[in-house]
Amino acid sequence: MRNRISRKKILVIHGPNVNLLGFRETSIYGKETISSINQQITKKAHMLGIDCVVYQSNSEGSIIDAIQQAMEEVDGIIINAGAYTHYSIAIRDAIAAIHIPCIEVHCSNIYNREDFRSKSVITPVCAGSIIGFGKFSYFLAVSAIKDLI
Repeated sequence: MRNRISRKKILVIHGPNVNLLGFRETSIYGKETISSINQQITKKAHMLGIDCVVYQSNSEGSIIDAIQQAMEEVDGIIINAGAYTHYSIAIRDAIAAIHIPCIEVHCSNIYNREDFRSKSVITPVCAGSIIGFGKFSYFLAVSAIKDLI
């Protein structure tokens, strides 16, 4: 575990296709790019006295590696697992194994979309889920994780 005397630090993980925000299905996700959103997430974290690292991968294994590595480096995780939310038992198990707070985030309301999106296998191992508020889902999660860590 990390030395808890130092400044608190979180990891924000973006899963597959989240790097395409601003270009992908703009009627659902909007036109703001992930780069812009990441800057705002980091700024929000810093305003709350938290260091923030942002990571994106389209690869399930790389996301699992980041989660496992986080156990030694950060105090909490915010994750938008993208499509992996709905079927990755491996990501679910990685979150369960690390014993640090994790908040699930989705920009869209997964319960208001296609039926296959309404099931999250990671929700049961997360401290909570914030969905449906666009980029503000991330900002709400940063505020919530501050209280958890």
